Amino acid sequence: MSAPRRLYTLALWLVLPLLLLRLLWRARRQPAYLEHIPERFGVYRARIDAPCLWIHAVSVGETRAAAPLVHALRARYPGTRILLTHMTPTGRETGVALFGDTVTSCYLPYDYPGAVTRFLAHFRPRLGLLMETELWPNLVAQAVQAGLPLYLVNARLSARSARGYGRIGALARDALGGLAAIAAQTGADARRLRALGAARVVVTGNLKFEVEAPAQEVARGKAWRESIGARPVILAASTREGEEAQLLAAWAAAPHGDALLVIVPRHPQRFDEVAAEVCGRGLRLMRRSQGLQLSRETEVLLGDSLGEMYFYYAACDVALLGGSFLPHGAQNLIEPCALGKPVVIGPSTYNFAQAAAAAVAAGAALPVPDFASGVETALRLLDQPQRLAACAEAGLRFAEAHRGATGRILGLLPESL
Repeated sequence: MSAPRRLYTLALWLVLPLLLLRLLWRARRQPAYLEHIPERFGVYRARIDAPCLWIHAVSVGETRAAAPLVHALRARYPGTRILLTHMTPTGRETGVALFGDTVTSCYLPYDYPGAVTRFLAHFRPRLGLLMETELWPNLVAQAVQAGLPLYLVNARLSARSARGYGRIGALARDALGGLAAIAAQTGADARRLRALGAARVVVTGNLKFEVEAPAQEVARGKAWRESIGARPVILAASTREGEEAQLLAAWAAAPHGDALLVIVPRHPQRFDEVAAEVCGRGLRLMRRSQGLQLSRETEVLLGDSLGEMYFYYAACDVALLGGSFLPHGAQNLIEPCALGKPVVIGPSTYNFAQAAAAAVAAGAALPVPDFASGVETALRLLDQPQRLAACAEAGLRFAEAHRGATGRILGLLPESL
């Protein structure tokens, strides 16, 4: 073990009590964090008898983005079984919702050498794909030792993250050097990865452009939108902590007529908190969990459900993109664009920097500095049907023009196992 990795592993052991406390803390809002704890240390009940292909998708966004790869890998390597690992309960739940029992889902262990060794020995994957920015030094080192080809796919690395990895230069360089190849989303991501010491880096595009919206979910959203009639619907999608308060203040200050505001928080453990925020401002609230039979008096619908993001996008007229109005880097703007929904985005877009810039340039997304401007822009757009339709069409063209990442990633993988 190299000196940098030895120090890293020692630090992991020192913070072990904090990791356990973090699980307990997060379980206060999301009890599922206390389930399957042995898996986080490399102990598993599930077994796979067929040759195993492994994809690691940390949470919800990565899991959804992995869907085209899951289907493509099955087609290329018949007779194999997909192992899908996560780090969050919501990621795991999304995997089950998307794939059911056709894949094996579990948690990836923390990056302790023994835990990683047990994980690899238990499942014996033939191929490993890490989604986006997952780079674990012990995991990569153990994969190299086991002869497991490991790929970082749909890789993105913001300037801020690159600076962080740069501070652990030798450790990051060793981990990157152990990868068989890296499929980067953009040229900027590729340049940052190469600057850190990555060797085989290919720009393949963003898998999130490949994700197909569930037809049944989209149809339900459209049907519900029709049932509302002429009443406009503005969606605040995947909002993060602190954003709802600013949004509701902007909403109260704007002349919004009978428009319905739909708020879908990014994290389910915050549903009750957001509901209290809405009611505390004297707004008449209905929760998705109570059904969808709105009254004319309902001012805000809280999307307190899991796995229905496409339903909400299909049901709205304009989407305000959560995570972009406070410094969280934005959520996925590709999904609403692909459904032809105009997107209003705030100033923080580092997680989707190139996609956001391209969407703005294409006329599919409208940039604003804050929620006050965002609400005003969305309401103004509703009063301009021709501009609304033009933005919708631009979103469809933008999404279609950026497809092809799945095939390019497959081109990096071996023809057979």
